[in-house]
Amino acid sequence: MANTLSRDEILKLAKLSRLILSDKEVDEMQKELSSIIDFVSKLSEAKVDNLEVSDQVTGLESVLREDNPTDYGYDITELMSNVPYSEGDYIKVPKMLSES
Repeated sequence: MANTLSRDEILKLAKLSRLILSDKEVDEMQKELSSIIDFVSKLSEAKVDNLEVSDQVTGLESVLREDNPTDYGYDITELMSNVPYSEGDYIKVPKMLSES
């Protein structure tokens, strides 16, 4: 591993993360995090100069549909009679968010 993290660096990361690690866990983290850093550094070596930017990889042009109301043949008054709290044609529910 070319990019090996020191034991002190692991302990500093653990402290910043508010983790308490045993000696064994520090050694394991040192190996695991160092291998992750090595892998990420290999990504920077990838030759991407001749690649086109691709922000859409599926080929779909639009995944949205028009929002058209559908009449299912139910009477709104009948449906609203099953609702515990309503106001006009709207179902009234308890407030979930506060304005703090």
